[in-house]
Amino acid sequence: MTKSLPSDLFQIGDLVNNTYRIEAILGRGGTSDVYRARSEISGRLVALKVLKTEFANNDDYLLLLTREEAMREIRHDAVVRYADNNRTPDGHVYLLIDYVDGPGLDKKLKDGPMAAEDLLVICRRVAQGLQAAHAHNICHRDLSPDNVILRGGDPAQAVIIDFGIAKDTNPGAETIVGNEFAGKYAYAAPEQMAGKTDERTDIYSLGALLLANFRGKSPDIGNNPMEVVKNKALALDTDGVPEPLKTLLDKMTDPVPDNRYQTAAEVLAALDGTDADTAKDEADDLSDATIIAPLPKKQPVAPPPAQAKPAAPDKSKQEPQKSRILVPVIAGLAVVAAVIGLFLSGIFSSAPSLPIADPYRLSMARAKDALPRAVGFVPSDVVADDIRERIRAANGTTDLTLASGAIAESWGTDILTILDAVDDLEVWRISISGNDVEIEGETTDKASYDQLQTLFETGTIGALQTDAAFRLNEIVIPAERLTPILKARADCGPLSLINPPAVGYGLGSEITVGGTMASQQSRAALSDALGAVAGDRQVNVAVDLLNPTLCLMESILPKAPTSAIDVAFYQGDNGNAPNLTGDFIVGENPVIDVQLPAEITTGYLSVSVLDVSGNVFHLLPNISRTNNAVEDLRNGEAGPQTIRVAHAVNSPRENGEIAFRVDDSTVGKSKIIVIHSSAPLFDEMRPTSESALSYSEALLAQEGVSQTEIYSLDSKILTTATR
Repeated sequence: MTKSLPSDLFQIGDLVNNTYRIEAILGRGGTSDVYRARSEISGRLVALKVLKTEFANNDDYLLLLTREEAMREIRHDAVVRYADNNRTPDGHVYLLIDYVDGPGLDKKLKDGPMAAEDLLVICRRVAQGLQAAHAHNICHRDLSPDNVILRGGDPAQAVIIDFGIAKDTNPGAETIVGNEFAGKYAYAAPEQMAGKTDERTDIYSLGALLLANFRGKSPDIGNNPMEVVKNKALALDTDGVPEPLKTLLDKMTDPVPDNRYQTAAEVLAALDGTDADTAKDEADDLSDATIIAPLPKKQPVAPPPAQAKPAAPDKSKQEPQKSRILVPVIAGLAVVAAVIGLFLSGIFSSAPSLPIADPYRLSMARAKDALPRAVGFVPSDVVADDIRERIRAANGTTDLTLASGAIAESWGTDILTILDAVDDLEVWRISISGNDVEIEGETTDKASYDQLQTLFETGTIGALQTDAAFRLNEIVIPAERLTPILKARADCGPLSLINPPAVGYGLGSEITVGGTMASQQSRAALSDALGAVAGDRQVNVAVDLLNPTLCLMESILPKAPTSAIDVAFYQGDNGNAPNLTGDFIVGENPVIDVQLPAEITTGYLSVSVLDVSGNVFHLLPNISRTNNAVEDLRNGEAGPQTIRVAHAVNSPRENGEIAFRVDDSTVGKSKIIVIHSSAPLFDEMRPTSESALSYSEALLAQEGVSQTEIYSLDSKILTTATR
């Protein structure tokens, strides 16, 4: 389970909207965190998916969370149940989800190979869940071991979770978290690299994760984007997988979508040895059984039948007088023993008994730039008063409840010892559950850090078991400390520190990172990783967000310097008015000019658009406009020159000039690239439109063979959206 941090939106013990008591944090993502909580009203365990603060007032992310809420229409026990969205008084937005208790397949993957028999059971269960989702035109798109949980550890109770990047397959529908590539490379279907998804995509991912769990290790798909693309075109290695699982996986993971099972019903039919239509009919007949229903209430146990009153003893058979005297003596001793037991239990005490708390939890914390607080259970007024005195001395708040529970006799004294030890730290957290305590904190004082390390090195304070982690927030962090983090998190070209101080980053300074990254999630993960080291320093990840297709091209495009060549955009439907941002919406007509400086008079220009769908469009040269020599494009004119490569739709075009409108198949970021070379890039004309993979292979084939010199490579981002 993920450790709670002082910076988390909710702390263990917090009561959200007067209903849900936070018990643990289950995980952190790029846009949201997930907590386990218990309803104070019903006692039911739930999961709260909470938008991070920076997204809570962003209409786009609120819309995405609302679309995820729509998943509640899928009523199948193999699909996690969604409820509704709520907002706390201080503005935090969260989605209520059923809590599924059990190990995820990612945990099972770390434990080693799973039995083929169990995987067949999981395959059936998950396929049933996918069938229910697909019936509502919802594809998961991110099916991987961490998104399948075995309720209670039972393969027959597998549950699909996290439809956060699910996609509605209805025509024109949006992806629930954006239209760019979704899915983890290791388990994504080959067509996902080009942004294409349907039911068969989920079937491929299910087969890939089942194979990974059979092997007991994640697939090795390559060390760079080009290797990933090439390996994804190959069939997965199922050697050694026993039948019938092998045949099932081979067809589920065929690289060609048309060769796979086309629907989840076909997977179920293959498992049953029936045809897909029969399986679908049976699924329809049993549709009512898939609705999640409460467990049946336990029936009261019937009292035993009344026994007949024993007959009066026969006086002629009575025991001697001595025996009759012994019976009341023994009975009297039993009564005395019972009274003593009741007395020791406190039933005759004048003090009122305390309610029992199970689990017995107390959370105390001081977050950065915040006042301390304490929430939870304490065993006595004395302990409560001592905690209140320490918290209120720092103007903090407390919400303490008297309760008894399974805690050590010295619990109160030991907790106060821990609180006194960390109270001088700027940031700290103490999370107690029974006799187990987790402590975290940070300090800039080396002496305090060493003292805390010594105090908690044994793992015990009194009768309590402690797990302590403290961070020394250095006065100066050298740039070299941050470089390995940038290398580890780079997913779309190199990342670099912008203007790092020669002596390192002091307290209160700003750490700025530049470069390109593949997604908002990866940028947030980098920010979190740097923040864990930065301490009292602001982290600014000022990177350009591309998509996996553009990131792939970044690794393939020729390495060349930039130049004074520029790209300008105009609104073709508005008299070619300048568009300084490069942002267009669906239906608009982008006009694109390449602006040549006066000094560029020779060579050849190649202008292409790399779009989010995984396609490359060649604006210059192409089969309709083959001449791309700079001298001819200038047409004898000197000085700065403007060359139009994409025209207004309503303008006259006599020589096959290209004009286009933005449609909803290419929504996202596209890149215009301009390559200035000594000769044409390719020996033969490329088609006007081709896949990024085809273009990449052509570039690689020319590398080392062609004598063409690349003078420069310039680019500009064109962003399209639905509104």
